[in-house]
Amino acid sequence: MITFENLLKLVSRPGPPNLCVDSRTVKPGDIFIAVKGAKLNGHNFIKQAIEQGAKFIVIDNPNYKPQATSDDLSASGGPEAERRATSSEFILVDNSARAAALLAHAKKGFPADKLTCLAVTGTNGKTTTAYLVRSIIQTAGSRCGLISTVLYDTGEKLFPSKLTTPDSFTIADITNQMVEAGAEFMVTEASSHALDQHRLAGIRFAAAAFTNLTGDHLDYHKTKDNYLAAKTKLFSSLDKNAAAILNKQSPESEYIAQHTKARLLWYSIDAPADLTAHIEVMNTTGTTFALEYQGQKHIIKSPLLGKFNISNCLAAAGLAIAAGISLDTICSALSNPAPPPGRLQKVPHENPFTVLVDYAHTDDALQNVLETLKPLCAGKLIVVFGCGGDRDKTKRPRMAKVAEHFADLIIVTSDNPRTENPQTIISEIIAGFTNPNSSKIKVEPDRYKAIGIAVENAQKNDVVLIAGKGHENYQILADKTIHFSDQETATEFLKTKVVSGLP
Repeated sequence: MITFENLLKLVSRPGPPNLCVDSRTVKPGDIFIAVKGAKLNGHNFIKQAIEQGAKFIVIDNPNYKPQATSDDLSASGGPEAERRATSSEFILVDNSARAAALLAHAKKGFPADKLTCLAVTGTNGKTTTAYLVRSIIQTAGSRCGLISTVLYDTGEKLFPSKLTTPDSFTIADITNQMVEAGAEFMVTEASSHALDQHRLAGIRFAAAAFTNLTGDHLDYHKTKDNYLAAKTKLFSSLDKNAAAILNKQSPESEYIAQHTKARLLWYSIDAPADLTAHIEVMNTTGTTFALEYQGQKHIIKSPLLGKFNISNCLAAAGLAIAAGISLDTICSALSNPAPPPGRLQKVPHENPFTVLVDYAHTDDALQNVLETLKPLCAGKLIVVFGCGGDRDKTKRPRMAKVAEHFADLIIVTSDNPRTENPQTIISEIIAGFTNPNSSKIKVEPDRYKAIGIAVENAQKNDVVLIAGKGHENYQILADKTIHFSDQETATEFLKTKVVSGLP
């Protein structure tokens, strides 16, 4: 009987067998991995995989008994179905999803082993941190692959992202393309879903960073403890030679520190840590801060706004330090980064007010952005936001409370309603306002019109924040996905905007 270790060796040879997690794609001689997904369980499709000629079946259910039913025998010619049902070889593993990832990397020759692999996880800040790390490595003169919420970059080609962290087969393929493109490094965002589903198994990370943990994804994880446990898996997988870059100002970091063998590098703003930042100046053009590490001090003038973004800079610096990049190079790159789109991104226009687009779609992220903008705003602070459908509902009233506390004008609208009724989502947001009848709160379910209302109400020295979708250029409705860009929509309205009372 073949072992899983022998199966890995078999798969790593050129040519067949092929790997399948979808029984419909199985061809004679293939390996079918029965993975338990969020909605479907591959163990329920084993008979179909056998019927289609799977040679090996990988399972993690020790109670599964392969057999041909009388229906199978009748429909498929009796003994032939029996032969197919018993000729497939079953391999029992602890976790099929993890096995699928290991097999996927084996099929490609374990390309991640040829890269210095870095990861970042947390509720907020993953994309900005990942982009900053890539910018630092490029400044150092090396090629860096990227797997992010915005895009996948092989170091040679860019692909639009479908998931923050894609499935393990896609990861193995992208990682292989990175190696073929001459990349030496890879940085990836590690979502809690991906970690829980073992999508990153098979990658040995040299360092991983943790940004923060706030209320999100409880529709999937059910409790915050489960959410934290999923994030912690990234760090418990690190070996003793790796580095864990932890935010000292996030209380969950202590738990993570207790569950990793990696060496620890702590970072913080205005508090003792291995890597620190002290903000000196912040205005609408950017932030000047002092970065200190091991007795060295550098002044960095970053175009990024917000204390949270300086924290992201520290996380990125920590990952780069762990990857062997010099502090001089790190600081030079942080002064001239290539930030991701849709993260406090300015919409260009000629009017005497500011319009920003940001991906903030949790109460903590929205608070971080509005807290940053409030003292920089000499006029009204206007915010447009909604909440996604079929996602964590608990954050809806919390986002309302945050907006009510900081903003002078609030336009509640739709985000990606998906299969939910947009008005139901809006009602659950409104329930979080202390005074839902306040004149500073407007409701417009049509996001296009909501952005128009925000721009129309903006006057000199105002700041308009369009929150929730950031870089996205689509909107997911019940039965279709349409093209929709916050930046494009704002630009359209700004072209005809004339601020009254100005010379």
